[in-house]
Amino acid sequence: MELITQIALEALNNIFLVYGVVLFSFYILIGIFSSFQVSFYIRKNQHFRYHTMAGYKHLPSVSIIAPCFNEEKNIIDNIRSLLLLSYPKADVIVVNDGSRDRSLEIAIEHYDLVKVDQSWEATIPTATIRGVYKSRNIAYSNLIVIDKENGGKADALNAGINISRSDLFLAVDVDCVIEHDAIYKMVKPFLEEEKGKQVIASGGTVRVANSCHIENGQLVKAVFPKNMWARFQVLEYFRAFTMSRMAWSKLNGILIISGAFGMFDRRIAMAVGGYDTTTVGEDLELVVRMRKHMHKVEKKKYQVAFIPDPLCWTEVPSSLKILSRQRNRWTRGSVDTVLKHRDLFFNPKYGIVGLLSYPFWVLFEWLAPIIEFIGLLYFTVMLILGKVNLPIFLFLLAVVFLFSLALTAISVFYESYFFARYKGFTYLVKVVYTAVLELFVSHPLNVYFAISGNIDFFFRKKKKSWGNMTREGLGVQKSKE
Repeated sequence: MELITQIALEALNNIFLVYGVVLFSFYILIGIFSSFQVSFYIRKNQHFRYHTMAGYKHLPSVSIIAPCFNEEKNIIDNIRSLLLLSYPKADVIVVNDGSRDRSLEIAIEHYDLVKVDQSWEATIPTATIRGVYKSRNIAYSNLIVIDKENGGKADALNAGINISRSDLFLAVDVDCVIEHDAIYKMVKPFLEEEKGKQVIASGGTVRVANSCHIENGQLVKAVFPKNMWARFQVLEYFRAFTMSRMAWSKLNGILIISGAFGMFDRRIAMAVGGYDTTTVGEDLELVVRMRKHMHKVEKKKYQVAFIPDPLCWTEVPSSLKILSRQRNRWTRGSVDTVLKHRDLFFNPKYGIVGLLSYPFWVLFEWLAPIIEFIGLLYFTVMLILGKVNLPIFLFLLAVVFLFSLALTAISVFYESYFFARYKGFTYLVKVVYTAVLELFVSHPLNVYFAISGNIDFFFRKKKKSWGNMTREGLGVQKSKE
């Protein structure tokens, strides 16, 4: 019996060791790919004048689709911010998704909206549309407001897709602050389409707007957040966008485009049935479904592009309660998509997506916190039984600690060197102690949130619940810095 126990323990030790080595190796490769890809992007585009694209003969039209729910405090500024975006062939479609406050009434009054008799084809099923509004003011001629019964964010986006007549659509959160030339940068990959690959979607980098100076819907100055929970998320966004997605972009293996800011080929999105309203991970699920469609139906070479420039600034949770709900929802959405598309797993028919992207997502995005939690329980039991070699454990812990800090340091370096949105010595000091605190505070909590999300999905059957995602609101932020 003792021999069997010893063999089992050795096997577990080897499993944890191999998993850790493979995970670290992937992160090293991701860092290398990202460095080349970001450098290439900067060299290629640093002298490009995006406003000259306005004169292109075949510039695609774009619909900016922004779902709205109970936004009466900020709806005027939110819409103004979208209308100010620079692009000659763009319309703004704001979808009032059954707001229970005065969002619609305020928008009607301020933008001089009237209900119009507009026809559309309900290609994608949605909740009932109660009316379509346009402005009598010629200054807002490209504004469309849809009033519909509540159906959730995915359903609201689908309503906007149905009414849009543009080539592309840009899905955004209505309260995001978007850089004025962002649409040009997002459209550019669709015009280039390298090596005969049709671009079906492009994603942009999202940054944290908490504590930033914002006036009239425009970012005036980027400020490192005062709130510690928001600071943790700044570092997470650095790693997720600048590091991770740039590497996957190089491999053409991106599976997710941020729901706060993503551009899609409208025809293909409609061909696959639009956003899935049965999941809370609609952004991830749509990209996966569009990729499968290109492999199985259209059988064409295609690409999902990514833009490393900080193009969109969004408010992130600044309290532990709201952060836990967000991460729980992200986990449930991820698990739901993974299970719905499990036929991708190591399936060579889907190329890089089936052989690398999807398996990586399963093994190192979904299962990583579960394996880490099991490892922690295993270590605790071994510690109680006195079977832990303390010097080796401390050495391995130091390696993990330093490796994690190195990843954060590289992502911060990329941000500071290439984009330099945050400035000053005090910012770097704050980053250092935030990165250290993250390992002992934020990371363990994120593991807990992921475990909770899995439990809610599999055992509590909470697959579609969003929870209350209350925001504090963005405005003119004043600081003592």
